Amino acid sequence: MQLAELLGMLSYALDMTEGQPQGHCIRSCWIGTKLGMAMGMDERDLYDLYFTLLLKDLGCSSNAARICALYLTDDISFKRDFKYIDGSLNAALRFVFAKTGLQAGLAERFRATVHILQNGGEISKSLMETRCQRGAEIAAKLRFGPAVQDGIRALDEHWNGGGKPLGLKETAIPMAANIALLAQVVDIFHTAEGAPAALREIESRSGTWFNPDLVAAFAALSADGAFWRTLKRPDIDQIVFALPPGQKPTKVTEGYLDDIAAAFASVIDAKSPFTADHSARVTLYTDTIAEQLGLDQAHRRWLRRAALLHDLGKLAVSNQVLDKPSKLDDDEWQAIRAHSRHSEEILTRVSAFHDIAPIAGAHHERLDGHGYPYGLKGDQIGLEVRILTVADVFDALSAERPYRAAIPIDEVFKIMERDIGTAFDATCIDALKRGMQAMNARAA
Repeated sequence: MQLAELLGMLSYALDMTEGQPQGHCIRSCWIGTKLGMAMGMDERDLYDLYFTLLLKDLGCSSNAARICALYLTDDISFKRDFKYIDGSLNAALRFVFAKTGLQAGLAERFRATVHILQNGGEISKSLMETRCQRGAEIAAKLRFGPAVQDGIRALDEHWNGGGKPLGLKETAIPMAANIALLAQVVDIFHTAEGAPAALREIESRSGTWFNPDLVAAFAALSADGAFWRTLKRPDIDQIVFALPPGQKPTKVTEGYLDDIAAAFASVIDAKSPFTADHSARVTLYTDTIAEQLGLDQAHRRWLRRAALLHDLGKLAVSNQVLDKPSKLDDDEWQAIRAHSRHSEEILTRVSAFHDIAPIAGAHHERLDGHGYPYGLKGDQIGLEVRILTVADVFDALSAERPYRAAIPIDEVFKIMERDIGTAFDATCIDALKRGMQAMNARAA
């Protein structure tokens, strides 16, 4: 199994959280890897650069809730638009005034703006630190070494020392990190405004954001029009996977697949403080039900991966919606309902997880046909989906949510039992009860 393709296809989920057009990480990987090849990087460094580029946004979900809370705005559009400013004080101030609290009351917006202006430097540093450190930690879970971890950790450092969070300068910044930042800027401006705009943007940041030698090397590389045409090709993902670092043989064992699923589950759960460890708990409850129903070990392992990744599509939903303490309006409810379809679409791209995609996509279906996104009914809903649905709702009710406190376990089962036959399968609820009793007995 090709590791590059597996992780590259999962990177589409990271694009959603950053508000970027589909394939941003893939295109950045093409840009940065071609630059590294043109500069004569050796095989080992090129491999580390390739996966730094592909996974540069692993920490993207970890500061989403705080952005919403601080700026009183949609985190996804905030992140998207922030990438167009050059980091100067005037540009940052204009951005803050333009984005903060547009849907909030005047007094609330004023308080938020004043707080940001008084503490802006520290706030920005903290947000970047959270994002970069979290990304490096997840890269470690994906079994990448210090070079890739450091490349992700230093993504937002600038050549002149004006970046964040550490203020690293010049050669103290890992080469892979500075290339990844350059590739990111190139793709963003090229996608939005075309090749001349992308080239102007990085040349204007030469010596401030970027190593001047990198900018010069990129200008030479991109002089060939074929470079820009390749970025627009519909098969750019396959072109990226065919690059030499992507072709390096890597043994993706069953255990490695488990680690990859768990790592991306941690990306999902970092999106909101109210869903911290949600995927892990749903996986535990799913496996408990499966064990009680006598599913074999291989089947249970497969189903655990579906449980870990069932909410991947929530990365496309703003925290203004996910963490809203009051009733959702129609548009917000539609955004929530779309997340299961997003999960299925992303997992369908990934050959290793293609077969769990329908399970993840259907985890909000109901036996009476009133679920979403497909309105499946009765026998159209397979056992694996029924198991995952019970596990998901059980955790949602028994955990704290922005609109209510956690509900005691006994009360949760009473609530769910009222919907047996309409929403839930009786055998799955009974299996979860038996499993919970067995866990309590072992803990006693």
